[in-house]
Amino acid sequence: MPNMNMLQAINNALDIAMAEDERVLCFGEDVGSFGGVFRATSHLQEKYGHARCFNTPIVEQGIVGFANGLAAQGSVPVAEIQFADYIFPAFDQIVNETAKFRYRSGDLFNVGGLTLRAPYGGGISGGHYHSQSPEAYFAHTPGLKVVIPRNPYEAKGLLLASIRDPDPVLFFEPKRLYRASTGEVPEEDYQLPLGEAEVTKEGSDVTLVGWGAQMEVIERAVELAEKDGISCEVIDLRTILPWDEDTVADSVFKTGRLVVTHEAPRTGGFAGEIAATIQERCFLYLESPVMRVTGLDTPFPLTLEKEYLPDHLKIHEAIRASVHY
Repeated sequence: MPNMNMLQAINNALDIAMAEDERVLCFGEDVGSFGGVFRATSHLQEKYGHARCFNTPIVEQGIVGFANGLAAQGSVPVAEIQFADYIFPAFDQIVNETAKFRYRSGDLFNVGGLTLRAPYGGGISGGHYHSQSPEAYFAHTPGLKVVIPRNPYEAKGLLLASIRDPDPVLFFEPKRLYRASTGEVPEEDYQLPLGEAEVTKEGSDVTLVGWGAQMEVIERAVELAEKDGISCEVIDLRTILPWDEDTVADSVFKTGRLVVTHEAPRTGGFAGEIAATIQERCFLYLESPVMRVTGLDTPFPLTLEKEYLPDHLKIHEAIRASVHY
């Protein structure tokens, strides 16, 4: 298998989807000949033409509204929001149109073929307008799916599954890993299931749950914990909506402890939803409270980014606190 970084894997997935189905269209700000600000769409315009890979004006509400219209008439749009931080002008289109289109028409019409790609998260010294993690806003919206890969292999398989899924999907890509994360990726077509978490490491003392770039951070925290003699089970959620409650609950039934981490601020973050659900399902099996290791309840800082982000030391501290509660 060839070695790819995450950008190459995403580009490969888009290439496969466009080659297979002429209804697949890629568009967004600078995605054409420029290949996108991160080059995720490189060479797609020259290969498939201006009618299938093209630039849009800098108007996110228009990008998503246009994508809704295309999907409603049978196209398979893959729209890029250049940074997830700029998805908010399109919030109404996504939560009131995209998510509800099928329901309000009694399934006469739907926009299920729509996929929205957006780079998200910190770690690139981008400041508060290029570093946010908005997944929890959309996880509150029935009718959407929210998917976040952790490495190139996941990115390709989950993106192909998202494009072909019968529901509209928000595909958040951890931009810190675009070139930093590399690995073997099959050249052929493959899909990974949406809505299914993956147990990436088995253990017996504590369960750790994360997604996206935090999975790499969890791995470093686990290395420290294992030096302390603590056995960690690690779960990559992969899909935030719908999230795989059963896999997480089964793990907590075994370990009796749970630590959840994400980059987004603590209050209203998706870790709170996981903690509440596990408390309901696993209360009599818990040996300690569910721990959250998250970003701070402040706007994302530029100069204090390292202090803001939940790093391996903070996660290790939470693991120790959970085990020794």
